[in-house]
Amino acid sequence: MENAPAGAVGLESIPERAATFREVFSVAEFRVLFAGQLLMVLGESVKMLAVSVLVYTQTESAGLSAAAYMIGFLPHAVGGVFLLSLADRLRPRPVIVAGEILRVAVCLVLAFAGLSVWAMLAVVLVTSVPASIFAAARNAILPDILAGDGFVLGRAIFTMTAAGAQIAGMAVGGGVLALIGPNHALLLTASLSSCGALVLRFGLRDRAARAVAATAGVVRASLRVNVALLADRRVRGLMLAGWVPIMFMVGAEAVFIPYFTERGTASAAGIVLAVTAAGMGVGEFVVGRFAPPALRERLTLPLVVLLGLPLLGFLVEPGPLAAAGLAFLAGSALSYNLGLQRRFVEAVPGETLGQAFGLSQSGMMTCQALGGVIAGGMAELTGPAPAIALSGVAVLLSAIALRKHL
Repeated sequence: MENAPAGAVGLESIPERAATFREVFSVAEFRVLFAGQLLMVLGESVKMLAVSVLVYTQTESAGLSAAAYMIGFLPHAVGGVFLLSLADRLRPRPVIVAGEILRVAVCLVLAFAGLSVWAMLAVVLVTSVPASIFAAARNAILPDILAGDGFVLGRAIFTMTAAGAQIAGMAVGGGVLALIGPNHALLLTASLSSCGALVLRFGLRDRAARAVAATAGVVRASLRVNVALLADRRVRGLMLAGWVPIMFMVGAEAVFIPYFTERGTASAAGIVLAVTAAGMGVGEFVVGRFAPPALRERLTLPLVVLLGLPLLGFLVEPGPLAAAGLAFLAGSALSYNLGLQRRFVEAVPGETLGQAFGLSQSGMMTCQALGGVIAGGMAELTGPAPAIALSGVAVLLSAIALRKHL
């Protein structure tokens, strides 16, 4: 890879060979970042469950409980639009560590401050606004640690870790809640985040900020760079390629619960969702580890097609076993995103890489929420099974529309 970051360890001299797990994990700073990511996802999964249970305990409202579970995702768009320049204007290590410390403080307040339901929701909502900055700093430091194909495999490992840790966190979190209750479960998340903060503080090198401090305010600088990034045809196309197919896939997932509930097998929805996550992990492992870089990038468009095709199978209203097979196949095709990663880093100016990653992540989360709304609306009109199949059609149409970038 040309212009690899100074100090990064990679395979730039042999770009056609895929990186290996041994090579990636031999880099000490990557091991630190990996440990921090694992602790963060595990803790966040337990926190989301605990807050949802606390709200339901006080209100006995399923709607408010569901809102508490998802509300932390909404402010990412606000932080992504107005605050992301901080990810490049501040030194990354303090920003990443600050994210863990904020999570500790939030968990302690939620657990022991005796807040009302609306106050709890307000705390979660407000403190989630800077989450996009913390995530952007974490993602942008990875190309500094791993160059060439090592960076792409590192991203795949993070995705696999997130999928596996979310499944484990939900399973472990349910057991923890049953044993010690939601308040002490939040204390567990605070402990995990404290460990993560220490690991990251003493394991990562203190790098300089990517961008020179500007005279413009944070909001003005964030908007200016966001506009510049989206005005670049190549960057915009790669972002849309990462957002749109996933948007419709997540929309289909959002309809799994009514699909199975309508058939009297509501418990199967959780299993199929877990199988989808497992498929994503397997796809990331296979494509990230065994496909050489050039092949991985050529597979991007075929994998998006594979993402949409299994969803068409829901037109015949499959049972839980067949539906799980279709969901696993579609989930494995989410690995198409790996073929975009190297091109994205090359297309973005180095001094705005943190903000570019943050904008990409914020846009993806916003599109996922929009996908759920669209698929839910289609399900109201057509029923769950046709809505899932129509989501598959939308994925295929997005593959055609974005074929140049895919």
